[in-house]
Amino acid sequence: MNFPDDALLPENQQPLVIQVAPYGPEFLPEDSTDIPVTMDEQIQKAVDCWNAGATVLHVHCREADGKGSKRLSMFNEMLARLRQAVPDMVLQVGGSISFAPEDGGGDAKWLSDDTRHMLAELDPKPDQVTIAINTNQMNITELMSADDVAGTSLAHPAYQAAYSEMTIPSGPGFVAEHLKRLQAAGIQPHFMLGDVGQLETVERLIRRGIYTGPLVLNWVGIGGGADGPNPFNMMEFIRRTPPGAVLTIESIMRNVLPLNTMAIAMGLHVRVGIEDNLWGKKGERLTSVQQVEQMVRIARELHREVATGPQAKAIYRIGEHHGSAGDTLAALGWEPNRRPGQRGVPLRLAA
Repeated sequence: MNFPDDALLPENQQPLVIQVAPYGPEFLPEDSTDIPVTMDEQIQKAVDCWNAGATVLHVHCREADGKGSKRLSMFNEMLARLRQAVPDMVLQVGGSISFAPEDGGGDAKWLSDDTRHMLAELDPKPDQVTIAINTNQMNITELMSADDVAGTSLAHPAYQAAYSEMTIPSGPGFVAEHLKRLQAAGIQPHFMLGDVGQLETVERLIRRGIYTGPLVLNWVGIGGGADGPNPFNMMEFIRRTPPGAVLTIESIMRNVLPLNTMAIAMGLHVRVGIEDNLWGKKGERLTSVQQVEQMVRIARELHREVATGPQAKAIYRIGEHHGSAGDTLAALGWEPNRRPGQRGVPLRLAA
């Protein structure tokens, strides 16, 4: 991304888009009073986050017994109710569907590829479905201290073991087919990327015409197979992200606040919520709504506008699609593909 001399002035920055992930699928209902269980509670949580200033909702849902739902019919019901309750909110379904381990700390894992492909058939359709790139370790416990998980099921050795061994199954065949189905359904993929290598794979998908839409992505600095919350990691990812992309910063536990503060200052976007973080200052729990409110306060202190729902949809370019690899590269600000026999850097020539 580019930072000309006036890039840090808030009047030159996009309004801040706040993603919220308030459903915490890795936790059990007894882990936090902020975990909504009934459908009514889950819808109300979305409304509360919207009223606080969030404009993108990361959607998971639970069955009546509190377990993470793996039924697409449950997601359909929730999406239909969310469309009524928060019509201007960007609805982003988590591409894992649910990775919570079963009782007793069994393996934490994604569902089958065939089941995940069915996310393209959700009705009503969400605005986005998240997608990870490249099969990779996702050990969400690697950076969590005993203080981070105190009082939750993640303090139990069996659950920690399950999550420490979790992997993201996202090989080339799955990714190509999933992108094909999502694009055909008019659902925008939201890329969840843990390092520059994964961003390079996305660039190749675009250059080969497998994906031809807006590049909306999160840098997921959670360690355990992804970048850790090191500002140098984050800045290198920012440097390599094309200027026409939309980049949100995501991290884990008490790293969320400092990294998001940097993101707000630099004109990037942020993600909060109990799926990522339970804490304010050490030992003090913060709800998802309180985390959204905190981002709004920081943005206001930096004189940066917070996005409305319509502004968030415009920034994310919801509903847009490009006609070819060349058009996508041009929209993102990446250099064009090399023509046969062309030498040197393939610069884009002015029309």
